[in-house]
Parts: sequence; structure tokens; C-alpha cells
Amino acid sequence: MFNELGPEDRMRLMRFVCAFAWADLDVDAQEKDFVRRLVHGLELTDDERRQVEEWLTRPPAPEDVDPQDIPPEHIDLFLIAVKALVATDGRITSREAESLRLLEQMLTGNDRTEEWGPPPMTEELDMGE
Repeated sequence: MFNELGPEDRMRLMRFVCAFAWADLDVDAQEKDFVRRLVHGLELTDDERRQVEEWLTRPPAPEDVDPQDIPPEHIDLFLIAVKALVATDGRITSREAESLRLLEQMLTGNDRTEEWGPPPMTEELDMGE
């Protein structure tokens, strides 16, 4: 699934995932674990891994997380990864749900979040485990 992403899009995905990890103002251990498994699956370089770890201690700058920068062919992948991250701790806060809804509206022009079933399992994301 992630093999279709080039290096720039892989880091763009990680910026979005890390930004959403901060949506409820707390990055818990389960979310950090999810991000680290995703990093492993994306086969990021050591420098890229360090950058992602920094985003887990301090969120990416808002101006670096622009939904308009997501290539149209990767929109579904980004939405799946962000949704999986948000749901990884077993709960979706109202702030997280609103952020997901807004992201989907910006990316697709509609809101299908109510139609989403249970969060995707890690295996569905093919994180190289």
C-alpha cells in the first residue's frame, strides 16, 4: 500500500499522522507505537525517523500540514492512515472526530466519516510487520 508513495509523500503522510496524534493535545503510548510501526513500514531513513520522533514530542507546524498538498491519488491512503491513528487508542474524542471530518471535507468535498466502519486493522495498512 505504501510502496506507491515517494520519499516526499511518505514524510508528508507522517506529518499528517503526527499532527493528528496531537489533535486531542495528548500523544499516548498507543499512538506513539502506531506511528513507530508506520515509520518501520515506510522504511524511512535515520534522519526521517529522527524528524518523526521530534513530531511526537512537538507537533509539526500548522503551515507544514496543508491538505491541499496531498496528491489526489493518495487521498484515500492518507485518510485511512489518519483514521487508524486516531482510533488506535480505542476512543475518538470529539476534537479528533471534528478534525477528521474537516480533513475529509477539505480533501474530498464531502463528509463520509459517519459511514466509516470500525478502524482499519494495522494489517490492512501493510506496515511491513
